[in-house]
Amino acid sequence: MTYPTQSLEFPSGPVPLNSKFYMERPPIEEEAYNAICQPGNVIRIRGPKKMGKSSLVNRIIVYAQEISYKTVNIDFQQADESVFSNLNKFLRWFCANVSLQLKIDNILDDFWDEDIGSKVSSTLYFEEYLLTEIETPIVLILNEVNILFEHIKIAQDFFPMLRFWYEKAQQNDIFENLRLIVVHSTEIYIKLNINQSPFNIGLQIKLPEFNLEQIKKLALVHGLDWSEGNEAEQLMAMVGGHPYLVRLALYYLCQQNMSLEQLLLEAPTHTGIYNNHLRNLWEYLQEKPELLAAFKKIIREKNSIRLENILVYQLDSLGLVKLNGNECIYSCELYRIYFQEEINRMELENQDRLEQLEQENKKLKNLVNIDSLTETYNRRYFDEHLNLEWQRMAREQMPLSLILLDIDCFKLYNDTYGHQAGDNCLQEVSRTICNCLKRPADIMARYGGEEFVIILPQVDTKGTFYVATKISNAIKYLGIKNIKSKVTLGIVTVSMGVACTVPNYQDNPAILVRAADEALYQSKEQGRDRISISPFLNFGE
Repeated sequence: MTYPTQSLEFPSGPVPLNSKFYMERPPIEEEAYNAICQPGNVIRIRGPKKMGKSSLVNRIIVYAQEISYKTVNIDFQQADESVFSNLNKFLRWFCANVSLQLKIDNILDDFWDEDIGSKVSSTLYFEEYLLTEIETPIVLILNEVNILFEHIKIAQDFFPMLRFWYEKAQQNDIFENLRLIVVHSTEIYIKLNINQSPFNIGLQIKLPEFNLEQIKKLALVHGLDWSEGNEAEQLMAMVGGHPYLVRLALYYLCQQNMSLEQLLLEAPTHTGIYNNHLRNLWEYLQEKPELLAAFKKIIREKNSIRLENILVYQLDSLGLVKLNGNECIYSCELYRIYFQEEINRMELENQDRLEQLEQENKKLKNLVNIDSLTETYNRRYFDEHLNLEWQRMAREQMPLSLILLDIDCFKLYNDTYGHQAGDNCLQEVSRTICNCLKRPADIMARYGGEEFVIILPQVDTKGTFYVATKISNAIKYLGIKNIKSKVTLGIVTVSMGVACTVPNYQDNPAILVRAADEALYQSKEQGRDRISISPFLNFGE
């Protein structure tokens, strides 16, 4: 059942002080009010983002002001990055801001002494000036102190100083007029001496999620009567009791024509009411790959798992996980479903990009290693591949053969029929050679101009001569006319040089190329259209 409601507030930022939509979580508020009345006391408020820390702090501030206390609210999110460059600069910024908010003169230079250090100077500034000038207690709120966790050197000096002030207050010192409220989003994960830490003193307030009855009560304030049905249970099953997520759902259920079923169905999608919130979290995770990898592991596990503390605490500050001792689990189904989908999509896109990159690399490799005219391997690839085969055959102690092939009288062919016909001739010869090579390990490359080279691993001289003869006959069978050829057949023919050896690690494969080249020269000298075998390297004749 829905009741009419007035002046709905969109959940954004702290809940206004006079808002009927603020949901108390007894006994937290009462304990906080009592604690700041205790001399020198410390209140520690912890909770992930959007859990209501600022809303509670604002109410403590109002209460303090009602009993004539002065209040100072320092938010470390407002500090420039340069402020954290060193302890001295940070403490001067800190003390100056306190002076400003108390509306008293900044006389830091009167108290600052480099010889005694910035911590002692800060303590004197508070003890002999700020706390003396202000006759009433001062409530000093330190907001988002977890930012200091990222600046270890500053944190390891600043936090012990706060603990020192607390201990001075217990001795009926002037510091009993200082009441500290320390607000942070996550557990302390820097190392501090137990006797110097301000995180184990005073009143600790860990903001809990809303329970079922509080959600029903808040729904009623919104004009929704969920006392009889299971609507509150359905909402909790999706978002847990997270205050912001609950309030946003209630706002849309009252403000727009949307059923709870539709809202929950669309909740973990890009069209749901949590789209902006989820997208902001996703963008933040993408900027921190280690954090994203940790959360991916969490949401893919059915049970709670243990991870590196700093990663767990960072996820906790975002409200993405719940801590169970030293282990953690995702905080609600909304986050599990949404981020699982985003991670799957990202991995699919990465796979697509990887495949695209591999294709581009393949094209680039072809540009580097393939001869553009004949579309076979080029001289560069031949040199690299010959080195690899030389090492492989040396390791296996098997023969490695080379055929160096030259088209006879090719310059005369070009001069007679033109360069286009010459290019066509080179392509025909190249295809014919490739067709004669049957084994995957046999490699042919354009060596330069009208020369081609063939690598035949694990083939002896006799076998190589057989392959060379087959190639020679196949090219003659093409019957490409060359009327200016010095070979009597009047067609395109080839001369070849063959060399074969069993490689070893001491020699260089260049000796095989030289031997084949000398054999080729011999074929040309003896009238072309023939195959010569190198007498220098000869294996298995």
